[in-house]
Amino acid sequence: MKKLLLLFLVGLFSLSQLVAQQSTFEKGSKVLNLGIGFGSTLYTGSYYKIGVPPISASLEVGVADGILDKGSIGVGGYLGFSSHRYSYSYIGYTDSWSYSNFIIGARGAFHYPFVDKLDTYTGLLLGFNIASAKWTGTGTETTRSSGGGVAYSWFLGARYYFSDSFAVMGELGYGITYLNLGVALKF
Repeated sequence: MKKLLLLFLVGLFSLSQLVAQQSTFEKGSKVLNLGIGFGSTLYTGSYYKIGVPPISASLEVGVADGILDKGSIGVGGYLGFSSHRYSYSYIGYTDSWSYSNFIIGARGAFHYPFVDKLDTYTGLLLGFNIASAKWTGTGTETTRSSGGGVAYSWFLGARYYFSDSFAVMGELGYGITYLNLGVALKF
């Protein structure tokens, strides 16, 4: 995975020497990302099943230009949700747990144009994870619990613009999911 990521970055840098770059994200830009995640960072193992796949929405506004020549800074909000189920049976008894996570936070990203129509960026998320759990067992009462804690993530992403206002996006990172794919709408 590290070699693939390094190869991807080297390829982007090499292309940047061949293509004239035009900034796709700048001060005043407003972009809404809508994504679905693949690979849970929260619950793993053979007994876990996805209830609602990781879904997310983030809104980012460009606040500064001219960073390292052509770079820009964007800040905004993030919402993410995911649910999972864990269950198993033994000697006629069944135990089942349902978990849900709702993450709300703020993101900051550094954008740098390497290739025309491609917005590449990296950034950090800091927020709060609101978690809830429900346990149900054979012949027992249902038990519920909830809690929360700090949520944080580093991410590396790209948006490829097919028009001035529509792009496909992808992000790698450690948040509610390892890989987030979706669309981006620029206002």
